[in-house]
Amino acid sequence: MNVKRIWPIVAVMLACVPLGLLTDAEAWGEWDVHYYAEKLGFIPEGMKHFHSALHPLLPEYTAPGTGSVTGYYLSAVVGVVLIYLLWMMIGKILAKK
Repeated sequence: MNVKRIWPIVAVMLACVPLGLLTDAEAWGEWDVHYYAEKLGFIPEGMKHFHSALHPLLPEYTAPGTGSVTGYYLSAVVGVVLIYLLWMMIGKILAKK
């Protein structure tokens, strides 16, 4: 896929960022170990050992000195940039082979 075709899709996704601010529910997949204990009745083995090892870059979608909306957008932009860089690195590695 041509990279130029991806940018309109990224722009639409970034424009949809405020939709997450309209709810108090947790984002899908961002549950902590207490959620699993409550819903499943147990904590999966892998999560018992590794949940404290993972730390988000921008916890609670905030950055020091920013409001909630600004932090939310900043989180989205950081996520898009990191995923883009990851895909670029993977592409370069595969292109060498």
